[in-house]
Amino acid sequence: MNNSKRKHKVAVVTGAGGTLCSEMAIELSKQGIKVALLGRTLEKLRRIQKEIENQNGTAISVPIDVTDQNAVLEAGQKIKEELGSCTVLINGAGGNHFDAITSADFFEERELQKSSKEFNGYFNMDMRAFSRVLEINTMGTVIPSQVFGRTMASVGGGVIINIASMNSYRPLTRVAAYSMAKAGIENFTKWLAVYLAPTNIRVNAIAPGFFLNENSKKRLTMDNGELSQRGKNIISHTPQRKFGTPNQLIGCMNWLIDDESSDFLTGVTIPIDGGFSASSGV
Repeated sequence: MNNSKRKHKVAVVTGAGGTLCSEMAIELSKQGIKVALLGRTLEKLRRIQKEIENQNGTAISVPIDVTDQNAVLEAGQKIKEELGSCTVLINGAGGNHFDAITSADFFEERELQKSSKEFNGYFNMDMRAFSRVLEINTMGTVIPSQVFGRTMASVGGGVIINIASMNSYRPLTRVAAYSMAKAGIENFTKWLAVYLAPTNIRVNAIAPGFFLNENSKKRLTMDNGELSQRGKNIISHTPQRKFGTPNQLIGCMNWLIDDESSDFLTGVTIPIDGGFSASSGV
């Protein structure tokens, strides 16, 4: 689709202050699409907004908790008034929590001691952290899809892209809550695609492989810049032997929002992972 057809489109990007979705938001604006940037930290959103505006794009920043239904409804009204009706939604809000990550790949006896602070296992894990990871990744996708999907249905169609993960295909060690949530995103993408098919709304997902961001760098690299053991494990299991970079998601995003080239595509999750999901490691 040429850019002239996109100039009247409005996109909502949740998690827009993050490494991956900020890149996607900037790319959408380059195509003439007006972008609403949603996220928890206004400072991060404003930084992306300024970059978009410096390139003659149009964007607004809406600080919000996307698990709060009333707040998302209010944001939807604000976006409609300032930019117009949303026809593209990127559900990128999500993430993990340190307290919901186990300290090791397998059970160790010391986790039976509830007071143990130096070792975080499944049996002594704070379930509030576990629940929060589930909530931000699942309800943080479900609620915006409901609010902005309703808008799309009322104007005759649109595109929803959910951000899944390698955890959608298989549970990775240490991150039980995140794996559980992202598996749910892949399933919800299929369900929603079927449900919304009569409305001319297409629903798909992108499953990024391993991309370095602020949080993952702490676990996958060391202070000297070299890979941690977990980082080495990931690279050894990735046939292309490298981490992804945010710009590598752009081609797939552009394809999925194109009403011409992907018109018959809905309900799928596409891995962009350097071959990680295709490799058994053997």
